[in-house]
Amino acid sequence: QVLSLPIVVIVHGNQDNNAKATVLWDNAFSEIDRVPFVVAERVPWEKMCDTLNLKFMAEVQTTKGLLKEHYFFLAQKIFNDHSAGPEDFQNRSVSWAQFNKEILPGRGFTFWQWFDGVLDLTKRCLKSYWSDRLIVGFISKQYVCKVLSAEPHGTFLLRFSDSEIGGVTIAHVIRGQDGSSQVENIQPFSAKDLSIRSLGDRIRDLAQLRNLYPDIPKDQAFGSHYNSERGRG
Repeated sequence: QVLSLPIVVIVHGNQDNNAKATVLWDNAFSEIDRVPFVVAERVPWEKMCDTLNLKFMAEVQTTKGLLKEHYFFLAQKIFNDHSAGPEDFQNRSVSWAQFNKEILPGRGFTFWQWFDGVLDLTKRCLKSYWSDRLIVGFISKQYVCKVLSAEPHGTFLLRFSDSEIGGVTIAHVIRGQDGSSQVENIQPFSAKDLSIRSLGDRIRDLAQLRNLYPDIPKDQAFGSHYNSERGRG
C-alpha cells in the first residue's frame, strides 16, 4: 500500500474552489501518522507563507516566488489587520476559517477564493509579466497611493484587484499644473479581457502611462510583450 495525495470528490464545478482549498490545507499541514482525516485547525503564518509561495510557483510555472512585502500584504488581508508591522505577524497562526470560510470584510469572497483567482489569472495571462517582475501584484490600494503620490506624472504600477476575483489593475499618478497629485486605478482587467487584448498592448494603448515605477520607460519595460499590430487600421 502507499499513501496518496489528498482526494476530494465533487459533483459540481462550483465546488472546485473549496475542494482545492481542502486539498491544499490537508497536503501542506497534515501529519503522516495522523488519525485519518484529522488536520490542524490552525497553523503558523510562516508555514502558510511557504505553502502559498510553493503553490503560486507550481501553478504559474515560474521561478519567481513571493517576496517579503507580498507576505506582509497577504497577512494584512487574511488577518484584517492594517496596524501591525511585518514582524508582528511572524508569530501568529492562521485558521482554516480565516483561510477558506470567513468572508473578507466588505467583500463577497474568502481569502482563498481571492488568492486562487490571482493564481488562475497569472497562470493564464500574466506569467511572463510576473516572471519579469513587471507586476507588484500583492500590494494594497492605500500603499500604492503612498508610493505613487510623490512620483512624476504618468508613473504607474500593476496590482491585483482587491474588489474583484481574478483581476489586475493599473494604478497611475496624475499630477496637476499646481503640483498636486492624484492616484487613479483603472478598472481591473479579467482573464477574458486579456484574452481579447494583452496586458502589454493595453499598456501601450494608454497614453497617460509613461514610466513603470520607479522610473522605467514603459516601452523599455513592456516592449518585449507588445504584439505586432498587423491587421489593424
